[in-house]
Amino acid sequence: MTIGLIVDVFECRIVPKEKKCKPATKKTDKLEEQIMSEPRHNMAAYLDPEGKITELEEITLWLRESRINKAITFSTPVYKSLIREFWNSASVIEVDGNELIQGQVNQVNVNVSPNILNNILELQDDPNAPYSVPIMCTRGCLLRMKCTGDIFSSQINKGELPKRYKFLLHVLIQCLCNMRAGYNMAGNDLVESWCPWC
Repeated sequence: MTIGLIVDVFECRIVPKEKKCKPATKKTDKLEEQIMSEPRHNMAAYLDPEGKITELEEITLWLRESRINKAITFSTPVYKSLIREFWNSASVIEVDGNELIQGQVNQVNVNVSPNILNNILELQDDPNAPYSVPIMCTRGCLLRMKCTGDIFSSQINKGELPKRYKFLLHVLIQCLCNMRAGYNMAGNDLVESWCPWC
């Protein structure tokens, strides 16, 4: 009898309890167009123009006055069919020594280049400025921001930053990242691009 009890106790310790998880949403429940049309990313930021959120007043003011203001606040309808049509026909071409992406939308050639994006979004980028910052400068910036996470990681969780920088990273993720990106993590490319501003 005691052996049976020991075996029962032993089995309880070895066999993990079943976790009760809520069922995951299956992609098969929705059409691809519905999934791609969900408002996850590429949204316009609300930057509290009245200054009602006092904890974030400095960072929202900074974002409203920054050169990325139009890129994060401008809202325009996005038609997935036109995006798909562009990328299905896209190729890299060279015009006057500059590389650009050319695709067709409704049988009209559409060219995309850094200069065109700079003009449309009014970024005021210097064409001679570097595209990224050395990784050691980025890590130093994260330390100055009091990041509590692993600064050597390839991604930074926005929850590991103080509230104002967490909000900044949240805005950048929601407004500028692709639709397949997560909501909390930012890759090194995004972090490298915004660290010099802080």
